Amino acid sequence: MTREQVQDIAEKRARRREFFRRSGGFAAGMAGGAVLMACGGGGTGAIAQSAAGAVGQGSGPSDADILNFALNLEYLEAQFYVTAATGAGLPAGQLTGTGTQGAASGGRAVTFTDPVVRQYAKEIAADEAAHVAFLRSALGSSAVAQPTIDIGTSPTGAFSSAARAAGLIGPGQSFDPYASDENFLLAAFIFEDVGVTAYKGASPLIQNKTFLEAAAGILAVEAYHSGLVRSALYAKGVGTPGLRSAADAISEARDSLDDSQDTDQGISPTGDVSNIVPADANGIAFSRTPANVLNIVYLSRDQVSQGGFFPAGVNGALALSSAYA
Repeated sequence: MTREQVQDIAEKRARRREFFRRSGGFAAGMAGGAVLMACGGGGTGAIAQSAAGAVGQGSGPSDADILNFALNLEYLEAQFYVTAATGAGLPAGQLTGTGTQGAASGGRAVTFTDPVVRQYAKEIAADEAAHVAFLRSALGSSAVAQPTIDIGTSPTGAFSSAARAAGLIGPGQSFDPYASDENFLLAAFIFEDVGVTAYKGASPLIQNKTFLEAAAGILAVEAYHSGLVRSALYAKGVGTPGLRSAADAISEARDSLDDSQDTDQGISPTGDVSNIVPADANGIAFSRTPANVLNIVYLSRDQVSQGGFFPAGVNGALALSSAYA
C-alpha cells in the first residue's frame, strides 16, 4: 500500500470520527432486537408493558414504539428473504396486529446457481422470520400489523427505484432482485447495512439492562448478515469488478438519502485492504435514527410518511422520515 493510500484511509476515518463526535449518543435506531432475548419463553404483552415505560415520559419514543418500528422493518426483510429463498412469504398468522394490514406484493423464488449463496439466503430468511415471530410475541396485542410492502420487480417499484437512484439502471428499466445470485446479493445489500446502523443507534435509548443485552445479541446477528452479504459481493467482485462498483453505488445512494453526512461505505478495497467492515477509525459502526432509516426505505430525502418499500407507510408512532437540505 502506498503512503497516499494510507493517508486516504486515515482522512476518511477522521471524517467519520468527527461525525460520531458530533452526533454521538443522540441517534435513535431500530431497537427491534431489544426484547428478543429478554422475552425468553414469556407470555405475550409482558415485555411491551414493561418497555412502554422504559423511556422517560416526554423524553422520546417508548420502547414499545421503537420495537414496533423494528417490527415494520423486520416484516420487510423477512418477506424479501423468505420469498427469495422459498417462493412463499410469511404465514398469514404472522401478519395481523394494530394499524392497517397490507400485503407484500411481488417477488418470487431465486433460481440460485451458487449453492453457497442459496444456503446463505435460507439461513438469513430463517433468522428474519424468527425476528418477526419473537417481536410479535413480545409485543403481544400491541404488535403492529404488517403494512403494505413492495418487493416486486416493476419498473416503478421500490427495487427498481433504488437501483435507478444508484445509477444501475436507466429510466423505464427494471431491476429484478430474483433474476440471479448477484442481483439477490445487491438487493440484500440495500437492507443489511441499514439494519446494523439502526440497531446500533438504539443503544443510547435503552434503559433496561435486559433489553440492552438483548439488543446487543440481535445487533450481532444483523452484523453477521451484513458481513456475510458484503463478503459474498466482495468475493464475487474479484472476477467481476462491476459488481463491486454496483454495491458502491448502492452505498452512495443510501448516503444521499439518509442525511447530509458522508458515512455509508461500499465494499471496494483501498489498495490491498478490503472493506468488508464499514467502521470508523475506532472500529465502531455508525448509527442511524428511525427517521433516517425511513428516508432509505421510503426512498426520499423529504419528510414523508410513505413511499418506496412501504407504499402506504409503516404502522406505529415512528412513521415520518427526515427532511434535510
